[in-house]
Amino acid sequence: MSIQNQSVYYRNPNTDLKRIRHVVFDMDGTIYKGKILFPYTKSTFQTLESLGIGYTYLTNNSSKNAKDYFQKIKNLGLNGTNDNIFTSSLATQFYLRKHHPDKKTVYLIGTESLRQEFEEFGYRVLSGTEDDEPDLVVVAFDTTLTYERLCKGTYWIQQGKPYIATHPDTVCPTDQPTVLVDCGAVCALIQDVTGRVPEAIPGKPDPAMLQGIMERYRLEKDEIAMVGDRLYTDLEMARRAGVVGVLVLTGEATLEDLEKSDLQPELVLDNISTLGHLLTEAKKN
Repeated sequence: MSIQNQSVYYRNPNTDLKRIRHVVFDMDGTIYKGKILFPYTKSTFQTLESLGIGYTYLTNNSSKNAKDYFQKIKNLGLNGTNDNIFTSSLATQFYLRKHHPDKKTVYLIGTESLRQEFEEFGYRVLSGTEDDEPDLVVVAFDTTLTYERLCKGTYWIQQGKPYIATHPDTVCPTDQPTVLVDCGAVCALIQDVTGRVPEAIPGKPDPAMLQGIMERYRLEKDEIAMVGDRLYTDLEMARRAGVVGVLVLTGEATLEDLEKSDLQPELVLDNISTLGHLLTEAKKN
């Protein structure tokens, strides 16, 4: 790994940034930390807008729907619309429309916010102790999980219903003195009881998340960049999808982690503002 300057730690010489039309940003650790927006985030998005480059805020966290995440973005002082948000829940709905188009009754292990989103997409959602038989089961990050709902969803999975999980994370990061048990941990419990694993997990690092964005904006692989702070989710997804992977060192991953990893992103930067400068430079040439 060659250090080019204080901001760019690695750059693949074959990467053509002039082709980039859309940038996908992981959220926590990339554009903010906890509840604090990085000081260069707003100016970076202003740079992208001035260059005519689109962008998407991406998250695996399926405890909130896209509208709720958009409100969070607005509260942080960032621009955009609901269309700028893409979550593992939306990736799951893309998957369901493609692979289970006739199945419209879902048993959801998820929050009320997520239930509302599924209903807006035309699904009938069961999420209690109803005796109605669902077409399939979706397991998400349920911060309101009850024992009754867990048991009922597990029952339908045991009965052989198609079973999809929104994302594989076992723990959701937090700066509070607690452990936030996430979707992957609930799936591990269900597997222990039923012997079944999800037929699909469309969240990171599955490339389905990026494929959904590429379909939405009609993008080719070399026209999209994935920016994140985690090697095993953000950058692994970029590798699987065949898009430009950009690691920023403002969150979890360190240069030491990169040295030990088989992953080699196209760019390794100190933060997202450096990407803004590189894209500006590329568009001028």
